[in-house]
Parts: sequence; structure tokens; C-alpha cells
Amino acid sequence: MKLSVAIITYNEEENIARTINAAKAVADEIIVMDSDSSDKTREISESLGAKVYLQPWLGYSEQKNLCNKKCSGEWILSLDADEVLTEEAAEAILKAVPSGTYDGYRINRRTYYMGKLLRYSWQPDKHLRLVRKGNNPRWEGLVHEVFKIDGRVGDLKGDIIHYSYKDFAGHMSKSVQFAHLAAVSYNENGKHSGGAAILFRPFFALLKRLILKRGILDGPAGIIAALSSAYYTYMKYSFLWELERKKDGEGL
Repeated sequence: MKLSVAIITYNEEENIARTINAAKAVADEIIVMDSDSSDKTREISESLGAKVYLQPWLGYSEQKNLCNKKCSGEWILSLDADEVLTEEAAEAILKAVPSGTYDGYRINRRTYYMGKLLRYSWQPDKHLRLVRKGNNPRWEGLVHEVFKIDGRVGDLKGDIIHYSYKDFAGHMSKSVQFAHLAAVSYNENGKHSGGAAILFRPFFALLKRLILKRGILDGPAGIIAALSSAYYTYMKYSFLWELERKKDGEGL
């Protein structure tokens, strides 16, 4: 059964070769949907045998859905450009695809952060990534988009390693960007914010990541990861509060 690997890219020259080379263990074809990178992302991808298509940025879900449409395989494995398939996960995929047991599979993602592969922080982090194309796969959501299919879903052994942020400054910049997009999505779906949410939700996010999920056992990297989750939550509900005031014509 033919398997396509789908990847969207924008200025990923530092990551894309590692991602494509690992994906070759399972891929019959690799499809890259690039949104006008100004670096060598396209050239590197093509040199490694990927089929590259150009599409100006439409948003995470739309970009990924278009990438899926370019896939000719019966199965699609969706990866981000900074994600690397482990050998264990590759072996599990090669066994799962011909089995017919499920129509889609979730794979756990572990994050490489601050020079360390985290064991506890952001764990477990299972996402639907391997799907049968005939089961209506689609990405939904403005940010932290979700992959869905019509059919049975199971779990695979192994991990995807996420080589997340180049540095702390990049992480904080992305956090602000994603927090704003999440707030816009919340606002469109009728969710609300206020003083209690802005004050307490970041605290509970910190408690969950640091203590309940045992992120503190990852050392300084785990503590920073937990604090960044609290910061992201604070920003998200602050942006949402601002959007509600603007909708009501109050401004800041």
C-alpha cells in the first residue's frame, strides 16, 4: 500500500533534511507544500527526492489540507517540518498500514527543548498523524489544528521527536503569535475571558505542567517549559479579553 508523507514548510532549511531523511524509512513519496520560503527549503527538499509545491500561506489547516490533496498514496503520514520519525515509530507504521486494523493512528510526540529530549514535560502528547486517505482526512482549527477522519483510530508505538524552538526568544515569539490566534478562535466560537480567567488559568497551567505532569523532573528545561505554558495561557486569555472589549466598542 502506497504511503505519502505530507509536510508544510516555510523557511525550514535548518530542519527539513533531517525530517525528510527520517521519513524515507516509510515513504513511497514525500510531498512538501511550501509557502514561499526565502531560504533553501525548496532546493533541499527537491534534492532529497521530495515533490515540492508552492502555495502562499492560507493558514495551518488549509495549508495542510491542500498538501494532503497532492498525496497519491492510500495512506498519509502528516509531519511538521521540525519533526523526526523514530525508528520504532517507523517500524510500527510499516506493520500497521497493511494490517487493516484501524483507519488512522495516533503517534506520541516528544519535544527536544533547551538542548534536552524531555521525558515528562508536554507528555503524553499523542496526535492523529497516520490516516487512510479514503476516510475523509481533514485538518480543522485556526491554531493547534486537529487532524480528523471518519473511521477507527488506534495508537502506535514509538515517537515523533519535535525539534521545537531554536532558542528561548523564538519560543516566546511563537507563544505570542499562537496565543493571539487561539484567542481569535475562542472569540469566534463564543468563549469568554475575564479577570478570573486571566489570573487563575495561568496558575493552573503551571501547576499541571510542573507538578501533575512532573515536568519538574526534567530540570531547568522542564521548569522553563511549564512557565512558558503559563505565559501562553495568560497571553491567550488577555488577548481574548481585549477582543471582547473591541467587539463591544470599548477599546483598551
